[in-house]
Amino acid sequence: MDAASEKIAVAKLSVYSNTALVVAKLIAGIMMMSVAVISEALHSSIDLIAAMIARFSVKRSAEPADSDHRFGHGKFENMSGMIEGALILVAAAVIIYEASKRLFDPMEVEFLIGGMVVMGLSIVLNVFVSRKLMEVAKRTDSLALEADALHLKTDVWTSVGVFVALGIMMVTGWRVIDPVIALFVAVFIIHAAYEITTRSSHGLLDASLPDSEIKEIERIMNEHSNKYVNFHKLRARKTGSERQIDLHLTVPSNLSVEESHDLSEHLEEDIKAVLPRTTTVIHVEPCDKECDKCRLREESKAFKGSKG
Repeated sequence: MDAASEKIAVAKLSVYSNTALVVAKLIAGIMMMSVAVISEALHSSIDLIAAMIARFSVKRSAEPADSDHRFGHGKFENMSGMIEGALILVAAAVIIYEASKRLFDPMEVEFLIGGMVVMGLSIVLNVFVSRKLMEVAKRTDSLALEADALHLKTDVWTSVGVFVALGIMMVTGWRVIDPVIALFVAVFIIHAAYEITTRSSHGLLDASLPDSEIKEIERIMNEHSNKYVNFHKLRARKTGSERQIDLHLTVPSNLSVEESHDLSEHLEEDIKAVLPRTTTVIHVEPCDKECDKCRLREESKAFKGSKG
């Protein structure tokens, strides 16, 4: 299975699991009259919408570049992350509103055992699916799947909170625990929305690659510094799971077009070996002055023989 197919398959798994959890939590929450469990159902419904958006975005981002999208469709993943973040904030606002009302007028919660069973199943299922999503996200460098995995990871912890709250209510009878835990869920959701929105905005705003990756590019370039004069105007960004790099390479003025091309191609291959899914564009320009570096022409034949 290739990377695109694997991403789509795991995105489908997330859609199916979230659908089942939304139905189970909503039925349990209504039967129990628990704002905490209903909040969890709302949380999972947002996760379901996010999973559907993630599935759409990974499918679109896998499409090759076309006449309308010359740089590919990678930013669909960034857009999905922004939408998911906005949806999560809406869910948090609704939960806060409903829980605040219940703080001053707590209601009797029933069928506590049934709610705990649903929460327990939710924890187990979301742990499994979130780990699978994150595993594929890391392997394929997918922002959309990583955002979906973070959603479910948040859902795990909020489900744990609701599970514990229901247990406390069963032992103590404290009804106020229900809206308090719902507010606790809302705080987790807001934090997740902030993380996802921040990460997604980097790609949409063409933020530079992380310093660690920039240093890797510079390291590779410096390893071949005896074959060119200098490099400058290095720019690097990430679009979805694809990296786009461009730089200017100054070569000795007596280096032929063919030799310059071979050098550029060799550098591009070395960068791609370290940073997969990378497109590198190198603008070659001749040195405008005489210097010792022009002796590199004599070394170019040795370089051409060693690059194979």
